Amino acid sequence: MTVNIGQANKTQSPAARSTSVFDRVIGGEFQQLPVFLSLVLIWIVFEILNNSFLTSRNLSNLVLQMAEYGLLGIGETLILLLGEIDLSIAAVSAIGGAVLAVLAGKGMNPYVAILAGALSGTLLGLFQGFWVTVLRVPSFIVTLAGSLGFLGLLFVLIGQEGTVPIMNNTINAIAGNYLPDWLSWVLVAVAILAVVWTTLRDRAKRQQLGLPLKSASSTWTKLALSAAVMIGATVLLNAYQGVPIAGLVLIVFVVLLAWLCQSTTFGRHIYAVGGNAEAARRAGINVKGVRIMVFTLAGTMAAIGGIVGASRLGAASTASGGSDLLMDSIAAAVIGGTSLFGGYGSVWNALLGALVIGSIENGMALLNAPTSTKYLVEGAILLLAVTFDTFTRMRRKQLGR
Repeated sequence: MTVNIGQANKTQSPAARSTSVFDRVIGGEFQQLPVFLSLVLIWIVFEILNNSFLTSRNLSNLVLQMAEYGLLGIGETLILLLGEIDLSIAAVSAIGGAVLAVLAGKGMNPYVAILAGALSGTLLGLFQGFWVTVLRVPSFIVTLAGSLGFLGLLFVLIGQEGTVPIMNNTINAIAGNYLPDWLSWVLVAVAILAVVWTTLRDRAKRQQLGLPLKSASSTWTKLALSAAVMIGATVLLNAYQGVPIAGLVLIVFVVLLAWLCQSTTFGRHIYAVGGNAEAARRAGINVKGVRIMVFTLAGTMAAIGGIVGASRLGAASTASGGSDLLMDSIAAAVIGGTSLFGGYGSVWNALLGALVIGSIENGMALLNAPTSTKYLVEGAILLLAVTFDTFTRMRRKQLGR
């Protein structure tokens, strides 16, 4: 008997169609949609409560505030993709900022000091990756010990004064300067062209290989929305002082590491190891090498975040890496949609998660809300994000994804 598939789809009941869409959302096909909708809701609520929230000045401050833990969130995302966790990422960021401040204070070339600060995170990440991978100590224990030990090292670097000011204009410009309007528009134009080119190239490649394709209208709608977001953000930020350099640094690293994870063999290996390490090993993947490299990259990103943070504060101090920086970094990765169980997520998730966390903190500050309220709200959102991750993971198993 011949079955007309097209006719079957047309006669499918509305309930079945809605269930199908529900399964696609819960199954993780629209990975970033729940976070995006949550972000829109948060912005609407805060704008209603305080009409200064969506002003150009406040959004520019929001970008500066989220740049540091956004960069840390990228590093934490890489670790979570392996199914591991890094509790030392905030302490490593403090070391990166301290190395930068100490060397700059001794008159070292600012670019060399920045490089040294970043390399300090690379070495610490490599050390922890070796301990987790080769000695097989759980990452929770290794990084917890690292968070304590590295903060002790921070006191050694900074000394009893507790603060090392940064007097170098080049370093302070990282978080204190803005792009000129013309340059921001050039970068936006390049970014839009790059998004269109990569999307159409990938679509043509999938068509050539005979793989399923999204509808042309869906593809062009996605491109139009991406362009609208970039143009709208640039218009708003240029209405104040321009695009913050710290925000540009964050976007550049998001793009680079998203490309690394999604378009390279090494990136596919990260997902494979996080999804099933034993299967990856049997497939010939160097599991130990991948793990060590990911911890090294995460340490580097943490130090770069610490450099941005030190630039914003104009100093490095023994208080750096404390407070809620660690929780904000982990929350940025998890709220964005990266699975705690490994093998599922995206570096772009960290950017969305950082926007959510930054928006909550910024909005609470505008409302002069007590710290207790901020922690309660952030904790509730983090719990909901992890709960959603658990349900999507279970549903993906049921759907065989």
